[in-house]
Order: sequence, then structure tokens, then C-alpha cells
Amino acid sequence: MQAPSVGGVMLPRGGGEVIRLSRGASLTDFAEKIGANPASLVAVMMNLGEMVTATQSVSDDTLQMLGDEMNYQVQIVSPEEEDRELLESFDIEFGEDEGGEEALVSRPPVVTVMGHVDHGKTRLLDAIRKTNVVAGEAGGITQHIGAYQVGTEVNGEERRITFIDTPGHEAFTAMRARGAKSTDIAILVVAANDGVMPQTIEALNHAKAAGVPIVVAVNKIDVEGADPTKVRGQLTEFGLVAEEYGGDTMFVDISAKQGLHIDSLLEAVILTADASLDLRANPNQDAQGIAIESHLDRGRGAVSTVLVQRGTLRIGDTVVVGDAYGRVRAMLDDKGNNVEEAAPSTPVLVLGLTNVPGAGDNLLVVDEDRTARQIAEKRAARERNAAFAKRVRRVSLEDLDKVLKAGLVQELNLIIKGDASGAVEALEASLLQLDVGEEVDIRVLHRGVGAVTESDIDLAMGSDAIVIGYNVRAAGRAAQMAEREGVDVRYYSVIYQAIEEIEAALKGLLKPEYEEVELGTAEIREVFRSSKLGNIAGVLIRSGEVKRNTKARLVRDGKVIAEDLTIHGLRRFKDDVTEIREGFEGGINLGNFNDIKIDDVIATYEMREKPRA
Repeated sequence: MQAPSVGGVMLPRGGGEVIRLSRGASLTDFAEKIGANPASLVAVMMNLGEMVTATQSVSDDTLQMLGDEMNYQVQIVSPEEEDRELLESFDIEFGEDEGGEEALVSRPPVVTVMGHVDHGKTRLLDAIRKTNVVAGEAGGITQHIGAYQVGTEVNGEERRITFIDTPGHEAFTAMRARGAKSTDIAILVVAANDGVMPQTIEALNHAKAAGVPIVVAVNKIDVEGADPTKVRGQLTEFGLVAEEYGGDTMFVDISAKQGLHIDSLLEAVILTADASLDLRANPNQDAQGIAIESHLDRGRGAVSTVLVQRGTLRIGDTVVVGDAYGRVRAMLDDKGNNVEEAAPSTPVLVLGLTNVPGAGDNLLVVDEDRTARQIAEKRAARERNAAFAKRVRRVSLEDLDKVLKAGLVQELNLIIKGDASGAVEALEASLLQLDVGEEVDIRVLHRGVGAVTESDIDLAMGSDAIVIGYNVRAAGRAAQMAEREGVDVRYYSVIYQAIEEIEAALKGLLKPEYEEVELGTAEIREVFRSSKLGNIAGVLIRSGEVKRNTKARLVRDGKVIAEDLTIHGLRRFKDDVTEIREGFEGGINLGNFNDIKIDDVIATYEMREKPRA
């Protein structure tokens, strides 16, 4: 066959050779592989009906189409393979223990607690580490991953166990799967009164797919209708046969609420680990591990909970975690104490990173800051190119149905911002899994940690995207910019609500009856303490007007600290007033809520009925 000709220039036609390209590659990248002029490939794409510039990141489908036209087999390199090749170029082997058998020493097992929502996973972890984390969670559901280490005595010997706390709802499937991959043993929590539920099976499948042994905790044995024997029978159908029935799975009857038989459960974990696994690692090499959770902390910058898998992580080490890097400035254990080093299977909070890594990103120690920066920058560029390749057309959830029917858009573009990377990834994964037919696709253009910024609004304007803020709010002038430009920004504190609204919009079922209207914002300049009224905020009204008895929320550093507050008292100097307008100062009392600090923002709003479309 003859080579294609564009403008009289003969292009090299392949003979079916394989070309390996990364996600988001450009026509220039393609041209380099085949020794062609990028401008000629632009012309080829124009002939194919696609307007693409030479340096623009293009989608996998576009690269495949160009490959077919030029008679090349285009192979898109997976992110994992690309990352492995990147590390190999720096002579780094990730996932391998250095030295022989004699270099390996035993390490604690890493355990993930899984199971159906409301079966008591969080309360079990609560009982194990003797702290109350249930109270601080929206809807009583675990919203973030954490990691904790506890000790227990088995056969007179003190043993340690590391727990990874993964969220329990099916919306967090991706995080749960990631937890299992970094896990040695899974504890499957099943309520004795409910028995096996859909998410129990889902969790069981994750553990089996990860190839980890399972210990079953039969919880709530103290409640009415509890039947631990029924649970054993049900799980037999899924291949988990109790030891007392001749199988090899340990079942432990517990009550997380009463703290019954928790020690027996920990002992079962240790015994299962000893019987089924060879848990050893080399503590004397450069540390490698995985980021469990990361977020932006006011005053401390980017912090990441890291599980060390091999080697020993020390203060002063230069690390790279995903596309973040830095020198370990400080490390805190799960109790908040400063530690100098972290051995294998030890979870620590690491300070000193340049930005927030993603949950599940690998951590490795490198010799030089320059090497860490180069690896991080190449990873960031790769992610950026992949994101650019996805970008496409501004639309709100309410008018989405009309736009879809008119054929104006076939995709719903989203920008997701949240307070922690694991939750953002889980929300993205859940939304992308929504089954809404073939007429429309969901595309996440950008996701990140922190408040909604002006650059997020810019991106939404250029691509007709809807912005989702999960436990965060708009920072600075981003809110006014979004309102001015007509960008739809949605705020959520519980993940299911976001999923339900997006799904309803895609199915044309969203008929909002009320909308939240912001009335005014007040910046706290001073905090006064009153023995009679509690803490009183001395404020400057930044925008709009603040009225007495309206609803309010407290925002600290872009994150929502408290919802559903009420402006109980409003004063100007010594006078009680009903409202204070923009530019004036005054005092605000939030009733029984006293956790206020200087620089916090009190945002007031009211719910107004919205006419149905």
C-alpha cells in the first residue's frame, strides 16, 4: 500500500508495528515515534474530521483512530506500567525486599475491617482503640481512611496489629478495594441479628480478590434476635467454613458496644496470621510504603497518613509519594506523639510534603531531593496530560435533562473537590459507576483536595462542568465568580446525597423544590467569652447581610466545620438588632455552639422555594 500524502508530503505508513504511547499523548508524541512531521499528522486528523493541534493532549480513541489510519497498532501504556518504567529509569525497584532471607524480620499484620453498613465496623475499631470516632462522622458513617496500631497478648507474648480503617458503604468501593490490597488479613464484620447482607458479600469478594485470609467477627450478639449460628451457616455458602464445622476460618462472637470478646478477636487475627502468612520485611533498607489518607492541614500544610511496608522511614528522609515529594519534617503516630522512625507495618502521619498525594499512592525514599522532584514532576505531567485528554463542553443539574433531550451535550462534566483525597477518589469512582444508559457519559475533568478555587471555576466555565464540593466550600472570590459566570457549584457533606442527585439529574428526575440562598458572610475578628452566653464572635460583615434567627454554617480554612447552626443573637455595640449589613461590625452568638476561632467565616443562608421547571 502507498503511504498517505498530505499537501504533497508523503507520510510514513506503518506495517502494523506496535507504538506504545501514554495516556494523553499528543500528535507530536505520535510523530516522534514514527519519524514524521507533527504538522502533517494535524492535516491527517483534519481529513478524518478532527480539529487537533500538534501539542494538544488527545484521547485514547483519537490515538487509536490515527493509528488505524497510518497502519500502526497503538498500545496505550497503563498508568501502573508507566510508573514502573519511570522508577526503573532511576534504578528504583518498588515492592521488593532487599537482601536475602537473613535480612527479613517479622512484622505486625495489617488488618482491614470490612462489612455491611451499620453492622458495627466503626464501633468495633472504637472498642479496639478505646476512643470515640463515631460521634464525629456525618450520618454516623466512616468518611475517611485512618490507620491505627494496637497491642495484644497472645500465649504470653506481646504482639502488635495495624488496623486500616476503611469506610463501610458501597459508595466507597474503591477505597475498600485499596484497603484490601495493602492488607494482610481482613476482618469481616457481620451483625448476628441481620446476617449476611449485600455489602457483606461485596466486602467478602474484595477480600477474596486480594487473596487475604478472613477472620469473621459476629457482632451484636447482645441484641434481641441475635443468631450467630445462622451467620455461620450463611457464610458457608460463600466458602467461609467455621473451624468448629471442620473449616479453616476463625469465627469470633463479639459485642463491640459492650466490649465483649475483643481480645479473642485480636488473638484470632494473630493466630490466623501465624498459620497462613509469612509476614516479614527488611527494616534496614530505604523505606517503601503506601499513602492511606492525605489532607491539607492549616498551619502544617500537606499531611499524609502513610503505612510503611518495608524499610524504616526516618525524619530527614527525602520521599516521593505519588506526585508529591519533600523531606520528612516530622512524624506522628496514631496517638499524636512525635516519633523519630517508623518500622514496617507502622502507620505514621508524615509532614513536609509539597502537596497532597492521593490515597493509595506509593511512598518511596530516594537519595536526593532532585530525584524526588523529577519523579514527582513526571508523574504530575502524566496525570495532567491524561486529564487534558478527557476535557470536553456550562450546564446545571436542573437543566441537564433538557440539554440532553435537545442533543446539545452527551456528557456530564464534573469537577470534584473534597477535604481528603480518599473520599474524593471514592466519590469519583462511585459517580463513574452510575448506570444511566448509553445516551450520556460522566466525565471527571479534575479532582483535588482543598477548597473550591477560582481556577476550578475557570475550568468549569471552559468545559460546561458542574463543581462538587465535598465537605469544603468555595474560597476567596470563587463563590462570587461562580455566581457571576453561572457555574453550578454543589456542596455535600454526605456522599450518598451527591450520588443520588447526580443520578437523578442524569435520569431526568431531579425536580428541586427548595434552593439554598446565601444571605451574607461574616468574618470572625475576635472571640469574647461570656459566662452567661458562651462564646460570642466579634465579626465584620464581608458580604450581604446577616439576620437574626437565620441558618448558618461555620467555615474554617475553606472547610465546613459545623452545619445547621442558628444566629441566636445579633448585636451592634450594646443594642440587640435584627440584621447587620455589609461593611459593619457586630457580635454574633451561635447558641450552644462555642467552637469558634479568629478568621473563621460564618455563612448565613435560607432555603427558598424554587419553581419547578
